[in-house]
Amino acid sequence: MTPPPRRRAGRPAGRLWVAAVVLAAAGCGGPGPRQDAAAAAGTAFEAAVAAGDHVRACGLLAPETRLQLEQGEQETCPAALAAQELPTADGVDGVEAYGRQAMVRTGGDTLFLSLFTAGWKVVAAGCTPRPDQPYDCLIKGA
Repeated sequence: MTPPPRRRAGRPAGRLWVAAVVLAAAGCGGPGPRQDAAAAAGTAFEAAVAAGDHVRACGLLAPETRLQLEQGEQETCPAALAAQELPTADGVDGVEAYGRQAMVRTGGDTLFLSLFTAGWKVVAAGCTPRPDQPYDCLIKGA
């Protein structure tokens, strides 16, 4: 019986290293697909709001954000969302995705999203930057 070949200490196994390089080159799990999915969710939310489809827009909100909106306005989500004066979006200007969080900047709005098991959901909308402070958002979760 022949003993298994020895590997040098501190050196990764060749097959694992090659697999890691191939996956990295292929973009598996890279930021591109996450950014695209976050942008699509943000665009869908903005389109629903612009079309007055507040039921659909509420379905794109994160659960805690939806709850905060309903409690703050003491209305159902669609009625509460309709009462908000969200800025009109004009196409996606940029997307940043880090792990399970994303920021989608449009021509008129900034959205913050989180990745849930059901996909990307809006956690904050109607956000404007403030110098040296967090964004000020019209709709946000706790």
